Amino acid sequence: MAMFRDHHTSRREFLRLGALGVGGLTLADVLRLRAQGPTTKKTRAVIMVCLAGGPSHLDMYDLKPGAPDEIRGEFKPVRTVTPGFDICEHFPLQAKITDKLALVRSLQFVEPMQHELEEVYTGFPKSMKRPSFGAVVSRFKGAGVRVPSYVSLEYSTGTSSYESPQYAGAAHRALHISGGDGVRNLGLLNGISRARLDDRRGLLHDFDTYRREQDARRESQDMDAHTAKALDIITAPRVRDAFDLSREPEKVKARYGDKDAKFIYAGKDADSFWYGHNFLLARRLVEAGVPVVTLRAGLWDHHGNVIQQVGGKSIWHSLKSALPLLDQSVHALVTDLHDRGLSDEVLVLIWGEFGRTPKISQTGRDHWPDASFALFAGAGCHGQVIGETDSRGERPKSRPLGPQNVLGTIYHTLGIDYRQTLTDFSGRPIQLLDDGEPIAELVG
Repeated sequence: MAMFRDHHTSRREFLRLGALGVGGLTLADVLRLRAQGPTTKKTRAVIMVCLAGGPSHLDMYDLKPGAPDEIRGEFKPVRTVTPGFDICEHFPLQAKITDKLALVRSLQFVEPMQHELEEVYTGFPKSMKRPSFGAVVSRFKGAGVRVPSYVSLEYSTGTSSYESPQYAGAAHRALHISGGDGVRNLGLLNGISRARLDDRRGLLHDFDTYRREQDARRESQDMDAHTAKALDIITAPRVRDAFDLSREPEKVKARYGDKDAKFIYAGKDADSFWYGHNFLLARRLVEAGVPVVTLRAGLWDHHGNVIQQVGGKSIWHSLKSALPLLDQSVHALVTDLHDRGLSDEVLVLIWGEFGRTPKISQTGRDHWPDASFALFAGAGCHGQVIGETDSRGERPKSRPLGPQNVLGTIYHTLGIDYRQTLTDFSGRPIQLLDDGEPIAELVG
C-alpha cells in the first residue's frame, strides 16, 4: 500500500486510479452533466448479463427433441415447475425457479452475422452509433451524486464501443470495472498487486487519510466541482462497501459458486474463468442504489471448425462445463434478490447477440441472427414463455420480437418513454428507439 501512503501522490494520479484502481475510469466526466437530469431516492434497477459470442438457443432454452439428428443436438429438455417452460437438462437449478422467470423464444437480430454487441447494448447495429441503454438510463434516471448510475463489469480494458454514451453525453459513460482478473482485483492498474488489494484495512485507511488530506487542499486548480464529486463517490462508504465482497457471508458467496471456477470453451480442458462472483457484485451494486449494472459471462462462439482447430471435441463438450456454471449463477442471483426483498425492484436480463444455426456443422453451430432468446427475472416477471420458433428452431413461428422491444421493456420498467428524444451530434432530435414497444406480456 506504499503508493497510497506516499503523501506526494497527486490528486490527478489518485483520480486516474479511480475506485480501487479501476481501469479506464474518468468519474469527473461521468458527473459533469449529471446535474442536468432528475434523480430519485429509490430507483428501480436492471442487471443485464451478456452471453457474448452467440449462445445456442437450441441447446439451452429452445430445444427441439423432435427435430432430425442434424438439428436437435445431444441435450434433452427437462420439465420445470412451470408447464410448457422446458429447458436444457443441464439447468436443474433454473428448472426449480421458472415461476420467477420469463423466457422470450422468438427474438431476432439485424446485425449480419458479426460479433457486434451494439444491438444488445443499444438496440441498433453498430453503424448507427447510438448510445448504450445504460447511458440513456443514467441520463434520464441518474442515481445522484454519491452513487454511480451505470456500472460495467466488462472484462475487456477501456470503454467498449457498444457501451459508449455517444450523444447521451460523456457524463453518462459507465463506471468501468475492467481486467481479465475480474472482481478479484477490480481491474487494478500496474503498481497495485492483488496482495495490496487484499490488505483491505490498510486500503480503507488510506482512502480515509487521502480524503482528509484533500479536504485541506481543495484550493488546487486541477480539481473542479465535478472532480471533487467524483472523489466523493470513489471514497463514499456506501459505494466502497458495495465493491467489498468480503462483507458477504461465506454461505452467500458459496451460493454463487467457486470464484476460481473454470469452463471448457473450445479445447478439451477447463481453462477459461467463469467469474461467477460478478453476479454477486451486481446484486450488491443494485442494492447500494446503482440503477444499471452490466456484465459479460462465458464464451459462446462454438463453431465446429474453431473447436477442432484447437483440439476440442464438440459444442456439447464445451456446454456441459459452461451451462452448470450459468445455471448456478442465474439461480443464485434470482433467488438472492427474491430472498432480500429486491425482486420487485430489480429487473434481470440475460441474452446474447444472436443464436446459432439449427444445422450442426462439424460438431458445432455457426452464427444465426434469425432466432435467439432473452431470459428475464424480477420486476413482475413470472413463469412465462413468450413466442415460439418453428420445428427446426430457425425462425419465429409466433410473436417475433427484436432487441429494441427488449430494451424498450427495460425503459418502460424504469419509467422512461422510448419515444423521448436526445439531440445527436449534428443537432437533430433522435428518438431513443425506433420500435421500442415494450413486451406486453412483461409489462401489462
